[in-house]
Amino acid sequence: MPHNIYLHSALVKSRQVDRSRPAEVKEANMYYLIECTVALFVSLLINIFVIAVFGAVFYKKTNMDVYKKCAESGSSYINILPKDNRTLDVDIFKGGVVIGCYFGTPALYIWAIGILAAGQSSTMTGTYSGQFVMEGFLNLTWSRFARVTLTRSLAIIPTVIVAAVQDVSNLSSMNDILNVLQSILLPFALIPILTFTSLKTLMHQFTNGIFGKLVGVLITLVVMAVNAYFVVDFVEHLGSVYLYILAGIILFLYLVFVIYLLWLSSVAAGISCLRLGQEGRFNHEVLRN
Repeated sequence: MPHNIYLHSALVKSRQVDRSRPAEVKEANMYYLIECTVALFVSLLINIFVIAVFGAVFYKKTNMDVYKKCAESGSSYINILPKDNRTLDVDIFKGGVVIGCYFGTPALYIWAIGILAAGQSSTMTGTYSGQFVMEGFLNLTWSRFARVTLTRSLAIIPTVIVAAVQDVSNLSSMNDILNVLQSILLPFALIPILTFTSLKTLMHQFTNGIFGKLVGVLITLVVMAVNAYFVVDFVEHLGSVYLYILAGIILFLYLVFVIYLLWLSSVAAGISCLRLGQEGRFNHEVLRN
Protein backbone atom coordinates (compact mmCIF):
# COMPACT_ATOMS: atom_id res chain seq x y z
CA MET A 1 0.00 0.00 0.00
CA PRO A 2 2.40 2.75 -1.15
CA HIS A 3 -0.21 5.47 -0.68
CA ASN A 4 -0.32 4.78 3.07
CA ILE A 5 3.13 6.32 3.40
CA TYR A 6 1.61 9.66 2.43
CA LEU A 7 -1.31 9.04 4.77
CA HIS A 8 1.00 8.40 7.74
CA SER A 9 2.98 11.55 6.91
CA ALA A 10 -0.20 13.61 6.80
CA LEU A 11 -1.41 12.16 10.11
CA VAL A 12 1.92 12.97 11.73
CA LYS A 13 1.76 16.54 10.44
CA SER A 14 -1.70 16.95 11.97
CA ARG A 15 -0.41 16.27 15.51
CA GLN A 16 0.14 19.23 17.81
CA VAL A 17 3.89 19.08 18.41
CA ASP A 18 6.24 21.99 19.06
CA ARG A 19 8.75 21.29 16.30
CA SER A 20 11.11 23.99 17.55
CA ARG A 21 11.92 21.77 20.55
CA PRO A 22 13.98 18.69 19.53
CA ALA A 23 13.17 16.85 22.77
CA GLU A 24 9.43 17.11 22.08
CA VAL A 25 9.89 15.99 18.49
CA LYS A 26 11.96 13.01 19.66
CA GLU A 27 9.24 12.01 22.14
CA ALA A 28 6.57 12.32 19.45
CA ASN A 29 8.64 10.15 17.09
CA MET A 30 8.79 7.46 19.76
CA TYR A 31 5.00 7.39 20.08
CA TYR A 32 4.58 7.40 16.26
CA LEU A 33 6.91 4.42 16.10
CA ILE A 34 4.91 2.52 18.72
CA GLU A 35 1.64 3.40 16.98
CA CYS A 36 2.79 2.21 13.55
CA THR A 37 4.48 -0.89 14.96
CA VAL A 38 1.32 -2.01 16.77
CA ALA A 39 -0.85 -1.39 13.69
CA LEU A 40 1.52 -3.23 11.35
CA PHE A 41 2.00 -6.09 13.81
CA VAL A 42 -1.75 -6.64 14.05
CA SER A 43 -1.93 -6.62 10.24
CA LEU A 44 0.92 -9.13 10.15
CA LEU A 45 -0.92 -11.45 12.56
CA ILE A 46 -4.10 -11.29 10.47
CA ASN A 47 -2.18 -12.12 7.30
CA ILE A 48 -0.38 -15.01 9.03
CA PHE A 49 -3.73 -16.43 10.15
CA VAL A 50 -5.15 -16.15 6.63
CA ILE A 51 -2.09 -17.78 5.05
CA ALA A 52 -2.09 -20.57 7.65
CA VAL A 53 -5.76 -21.38 7.05
CA PHE A 54 -5.37 -21.26 3.28
CA GLY A 55 -2.24 -23.41 3.47
CA ALA A 56 -4.02 -26.02 5.58
CA VAL A 57 -6.97 -26.15 3.16
CA PHE A 58 -5.37 -25.68 -0.26
CA TYR A 59 -1.98 -27.40 0.00
CA LYS A 60 -1.63 -30.32 -2.46
CA LYS A 61 -5.33 -30.19 -3.32
CA THR A 62 -6.81 -30.64 -6.78
CA ASN A 63 -10.02 -29.20 -8.14
CA MET A 64 -11.65 -32.63 -7.87
CA ASP A 65 -10.65 -32.99 -4.18
CA VAL A 66 -12.32 -29.70 -3.35
CA TYR A 67 -15.37 -30.47 -5.50
CA LYS A 68 -15.96 -33.73 -3.63
CA LYS A 69 -15.57 -31.98 -0.27
CA CYS A 70 -18.05 -29.26 -1.26
CA ALA A 71 -20.47 -31.93 -2.53
CA GLU A 72 -20.31 -33.67 0.86
CA SER A 73 -20.94 -30.42 2.72
CA GLY A 74 -23.88 -29.51 0.48
CA SER A 75 -22.45 -26.16 -0.59
CA SER A 76 -24.79 -24.09 -2.77
CA TYR A 77 -21.81 -22.68 -4.68
CA ILE A 78 -20.53 -26.03 -5.92
CA ASN A 79 -21.33 -25.17 -9.55
CA ILE A 80 -18.52 -22.60 -9.75
CA LEU A 81 -15.88 -25.25 -8.97
CA PRO A 82 -14.27 -27.20 -11.86
CA LYS A 83 -14.21 -31.00 -11.83
CA ASP A 84 -10.70 -31.96 -13.01
CA ASN A 85 -7.44 -33.14 -11.48
CA ARG A 86 -5.50 -29.96 -12.01
CA THR A 87 -3.95 -28.15 -9.04
CA LEU A 88 -6.50 -26.08 -7.16
CA ASP A 89 -6.62 -22.49 -8.41
CA VAL A 90 -8.75 -20.06 -6.42
CA ASP A 91 -9.40 -16.35 -6.15
CA ILE A 92 -10.97 -14.31 -3.35
CA PHE A 93 -14.51 -15.54 -4.07
CA LYS A 94 -13.65 -19.21 -4.66
CA GLY A 95 -11.32 -19.14 -1.66
CA GLY A 96 -14.22 -18.21 0.59
CA VAL A 97 -16.38 -20.95 -0.94
CA VAL A 98 -13.70 -23.58 -0.33
CA ILE A 99 -13.20 -22.43 3.26
CA GLY A 100 -16.94 -22.77 3.80
CA CYS A 101 -16.81 -26.34 2.47
CA TYR A 102 -14.05 -27.35 4.87
CA PHE A 103 -14.96 -25.39 8.00
CA GLY A 104 -18.71 -24.89 7.63
CA THR A 105 -20.99 -22.08 6.48
CA PRO A 106 -20.05 -19.70 9.38
CA ALA A 107 -16.46 -19.64 8.06
CA LEU A 108 -17.76 -18.49 4.68
CA TYR A 109 -19.57 -15.52 6.24
CA ILE A 110 -16.60 -14.70 8.48
CA TRP A 111 -14.44 -14.60 5.36
CA ALA A 112 -16.98 -12.36 3.60
CA ILE A 113 -17.12 -9.92 6.54
CA GLY A 114 -13.32 -9.85 6.69
CA ILE A 115 -13.05 -9.08 2.97
CA LEU A 116 -15.69 -6.34 3.30
CA ALA A 117 -13.82 -4.78 6.24
CA ALA A 118 -10.51 -4.97 4.38
CA GLY A 119 -12.06 -3.35 1.33
CA GLN A 120 -13.54 -0.52 3.37
CA SER A 121 -10.25 0.05 5.18
CA SER A 122 -8.33 0.10 1.90
CA THR A 123 -10.85 2.47 0.31
CA MET A 124 -10.73 4.89 3.24
CA THR A 125 -6.93 4.97 3.46
CA GLY A 126 -6.65 5.40 -0.31
CA THR A 127 -9.22 8.18 -0.29
CA TYR A 128 -7.64 10.07 2.58
CA SER A 129 -4.18 9.66 1.04
CA GLY A 130 -5.46 11.14 -2.21
CA GLN A 131 -7.11 13.95 -0.27
CA PHE A 132 -3.86 14.89 1.50
CA VAL A 133 -1.88 14.69 -1.74
CA MET A 134 -4.44 16.93 -3.48
CA GLU A 135 -4.18 19.44 -0.63
CA GLY A 136 -0.40 19.50 -0.89
CA PHE A 137 0.12 19.55 -4.66
CA LEU A 138 -3.01 21.42 -5.79
CA ASN A 139 -3.35 23.64 -2.71
CA LEU A 140 -7.11 23.09 -2.63
CA THR A 141 -9.03 25.44 -0.38
CA TRP A 142 -12.33 23.54 -0.39
CA SER A 143 -14.17 22.71 2.78
CA ARG A 144 -13.37 19.35 4.34
CA PHE A 145 -16.85 18.03 3.51
CA ALA A 146 -16.47 18.94 -0.18
CA ARG A 147 -13.03 17.32 -0.42
CA VAL A 148 -14.21 14.13 1.28
CA THR A 149 -17.32 13.98 -0.92
CA LEU A 150 -15.31 14.35 -4.13
CA THR A 151 -12.53 11.91 -3.22
CA ARG A 152 -14.92 9.28 -1.85
CA SER A 153 -17.11 9.59 -4.94
CA LEU A 154 -14.12 9.15 -7.26
CA ALA A 155 -13.13 6.04 -5.33
CA ILE A 156 -16.53 4.40 -4.85
CA ILE A 157 -18.65 5.25 -7.93
CA PRO A 158 -16.43 3.43 -10.51
CA THR A 159 -16.29 0.39 -8.22
CA VAL A 160 -20.06 0.31 -7.83
CA ILE A 161 -20.51 0.55 -11.61
CA VAL A 162 -18.09 -2.32 -12.25
CA ALA A 163 -19.75 -4.41 -9.55
CA ALA A 164 -23.16 -3.81 -11.11
CA VAL A 165 -22.24 -4.83 -14.67
CA GLN A 166 -19.74 -7.65 -13.97
CA ASP A 167 -19.91 -10.93 -12.08
CA VAL A 168 -17.91 -11.84 -8.97
CA SER A 169 -15.18 -13.72 -10.83
CA ASN A 170 -14.30 -10.62 -12.86
CA LEU A 171 -14.16 -8.55 -9.69
CA SER A 172 -11.68 -11.02 -8.19
CA SER A 173 -9.50 -10.70 -11.30
CA MET A 174 -9.68 -6.93 -11.02
CA ASN A 175 -8.41 -7.20 -7.45
CA ASP A 176 -5.34 -9.09 -8.71
CA ILE A 177 -4.68 -6.36 -11.28
CA LEU A 178 -4.96 -3.66 -8.61
CA ASN A 179 -2.42 -5.51 -6.44
CA VAL A 180 -0.01 -5.65 -9.37
CA LEU A 181 -0.44 -1.92 -10.04
CA GLN A 182 0.24 -1.10 -6.39
CA SER A 183 3.39 -3.23 -6.54
CA ILE A 184 4.60 -1.20 -9.53
CA LEU A 185 4.01 2.05 -7.64
CA LEU A 186 6.04 1.07 -4.56
CA PRO A 187 9.42 2.51 -5.66
CA PHE A 188 7.84 5.92 -6.23
CA ALA A 189 6.99 6.05 -2.52
CA LEU A 190 9.94 4.19 -0.98
CA ILE A 191 12.85 5.82 -2.84
CA PRO A 192 11.82 9.46 -2.20
CA ILE A 193 11.08 8.84 1.47
CA LEU A 194 14.50 7.21 1.95
CA THR A 195 16.09 10.18 0.21
CA PHE A 196 14.22 12.85 2.16
CA THR A 197 14.81 11.23 5.56
CA SER A 198 18.54 11.00 4.74
CA LEU A 199 18.92 14.71 3.95
CA LYS A 200 20.71 16.58 6.71
CA THR A 201 19.37 19.94 5.55
CA LEU A 202 15.80 18.66 5.88
CA MET A 203 15.93 16.36 8.91
CA HIS A 204 18.78 18.00 10.88
CA GLN A 205 19.52 15.86 13.95
CA PHE A 206 16.80 13.33 13.01
CA THR A 207 18.55 12.28 9.80
CA ASN A 208 18.87 8.55 9.16
CA GLY A 209 22.12 7.08 10.44
CA ILE A 210 24.37 4.76 8.43
CA PHE A 211 22.69 1.67 9.89
CA GLY A 212 19.21 3.04 9.20
CA LYS A 213 20.15 3.87 5.62
CA LEU A 214 21.56 0.39 4.98
CA VAL A 215 18.53 -1.35 6.48
CA GLY A 216 16.15 0.93 4.59
CA VAL A 217 17.91 0.35 1.27
CA LEU A 218 18.05 -3.44 1.79
CA ILE A 219 14.37 -3.65 2.74
CA THR A 220 13.42 -1.47 -0.25
CA LEU A 221 15.43 -3.64 -2.65
CA VAL A 222 13.94 -6.86 -1.25
CA VAL A 223 10.38 -5.52 -1.45
CA MET A 224 10.92 -4.27 -5.01
CA ALA A 225 12.47 -7.58 -6.10
CA VAL A 226 9.65 -9.66 -4.60
CA ASN A 227 6.99 -7.48 -6.20
CA ALA A 228 8.80 -7.52 -9.57
CA TYR A 229 8.80 -11.34 -9.44
CA PHE A 230 5.06 -11.47 -8.77
CA VAL A 231 4.34 -8.96 -11.54
CA VAL A 232 6.23 -11.18 -14.01
CA ASP A 233 4.46 -14.26 -12.64
CA PHE A 234 1.08 -12.57 -13.07
CA VAL A 235 1.83 -11.67 -16.68
CA GLU A 236 3.00 -15.24 -17.42
CA HIS A 237 -0.35 -16.63 -16.30
CA LEU A 238 -2.14 -14.44 -18.82
CA GLY A 239 -0.65 -16.61 -21.58
CA SER A 240 -0.62 -14.17 -24.54
CA VAL A 241 2.49 -13.44 -26.64
CA TYR A 242 1.32 -9.88 -27.31
CA LEU A 243 0.88 -9.30 -23.60
CA TYR A 244 4.43 -10.59 -23.04
CA ILE A 245 5.78 -8.09 -25.57
CA LEU A 246 3.74 -5.25 -24.13
CA ALA A 247 4.75 -6.19 -20.57
CA GLY A 248 8.42 -6.35 -21.64
CA ILE A 249 8.30 -2.86 -23.14
CA ILE A 250 6.50 -1.43 -20.12
CA LEU A 251 8.89 -3.20 -17.72
CA PHE A 252 11.93 -1.81 -19.58
CA LEU A 253 10.55 1.74 -19.47
CA TYR A 254 9.59 1.23 -15.85
CA LEU A 255 13.12 0.10 -14.89
CA VAL A 256 14.61 3.06 -16.76
CA PHE A 257 12.34 5.43 -14.85
CA VAL A 258 13.19 3.80 -11.50
CA ILE A 259 16.92 4.14 -12.28
CA TYR A 260 16.31 7.78 -13.20
CA LEU A 261 14.46 8.24 -9.90
CA LEU A 262 17.42 6.74 -8.02
CA TRP A 263 19.84 9.00 -9.89
CA LEU A 264 17.68 12.06 -9.23
CA SER A 265 17.47 11.20 -5.53
CA SER A 266 21.24 10.73 -5.29
CA VAL A 267 21.83 14.07 -7.06
CA ALA A 268 19.43 15.80 -4.64
CA ALA A 269 21.23 14.22 -1.70
CA GLY A 270 24.62 15.30 -3.11
CA ILE A 271 23.48 18.88 -3.66
CA SER A 272 22.06 18.98 -0.15
CA CYS A 273 25.33 17.72 1.35
CA LEU A 274 27.30 20.24 -0.75
CA ARG A 275 25.10 23.10 0.45
CA LEU A 276 25.45 21.91 4.03
CA GLY A 277 29.22 21.86 3.67
CA GLN A 278 29.27 25.33 2.16
CA GLU A 279 27.08 26.66 4.97
CA GLY A 280 29.38 25.06 7.51
CA ARG A 281 32.46 26.63 5.93
CA PHE A 282 30.69 29.99 5.74
CA ASN A 283 29.72 29.84 9.42
CA HIS A 284 33.27 28.86 10.31
CA GLU A 285 34.66 31.82 8.39
CA VAL A 286 32.17 34.18 10.08
CA LEU A 287 33.08 32.93 13.53
CA ARG A 288 36.80 33.14 12.77
CA ASN A 289 36.54 36.70 11.50
